[in-house]
Amino acid sequence: MNERRILVVAHAKREDTVAAALRVVDALRDSGAMPVLPDPDRSELAEVDARFADVPLLGVDVAEADLELAIVLGGDGTILRAAELVRESGAPVLGINMGHVGFLAEIDRDDMDAAVHRVIDRDYEVEERLALSVRVKDAAGDVVYDTWALNEATVEKASRERMIEVVVEIDGRPLSSYGCDGMVVSTPTGSTAYNFSAGGPVIWPTVEAIAVVPLSAHALFAKPLVVGPEASVAIEMLDRTDGTGILWCDGRRSHDLPPGARVVVRRSTQPVRLARLHPTAFTNRLVRKFQLPVAGWRGAS
Repeated sequence: MNERRILVVAHAKREDTVAAALRVVDALRDSGAMPVLPDPDRSELAEVDARFADVPLLGVDVAEADLELAIVLGGDGTILRAAELVRESGAPVLGINMGHVGFLAEIDRDDMDAAVHRVIDRDYEVEERLALSVRVKDAAGDVVYDTWALNEATVEKASRERMIEVVVEIDGRPLSSYGCDGMVVSTPTGSTAYNFSAGGPVIWPTVEAIAVVPLSAHALFAKPLVVGPEASVAIEMLDRTDGTGILWCDGRRSHDLPPGARVVVRRSTQPVRLARLHPTAFTNRLVRKFQLPVAGWRGAS
């Protein structure tokens, strides 16, 4: 039987995360599995504890395609980074919350040891989340940038003192033009992230849809939209825009947008796979993460 290879994603910024990463690495080795670390995680962790130095390195000692799963120690930002690392392999991602307010993590740090043993026993389910395909076309219609997003693709102004002028298109038909700070195109997974801060709707993860939310728009029609999962959303930078815009995907990947650029967002054919240990009602997750007041609830009669 081939040795199981499991990616561990963490960073050395916090002492408790380093200690947790070492426990995970040791537990995987004790089970006969091979822990794997990405760069720069391994070099940063090894500076704190030399025992990380001999952990196999992703892309050098172990190919991405050979990964079975990724265990992530951190908040949503670290989980998004892990999803990027395993994007081509399709390996599921298990998030262990290390103290951040996040929606992607499956469990809290107190349950970490039990979670690792369940991973070793393959006692988990895989949940697929809708992701976005994002392309940038120049004024001539040529694709100049191609990427993806799990949470959101955001077209924003590059200069703080200037708005951008955009027109939004849905399924090949123009909807409205806006002078605005930007536009957020969000998945249900990202609906509790930037979309939520911008006043967009919270969308249950089981709902397949795409949200489109203007940012500080100067327009009569500036309400959030929810479109079908197969819809194509395009945002064009109008020539009258004074300056440039910028595309951000999950806050991690960016591309400059000059006047005339066109950003096309649609459902990706490749979802992101999350490992789940405990089926939890999304309502409960909302209440816990946002500390919503539910005192006095008596339940269904």
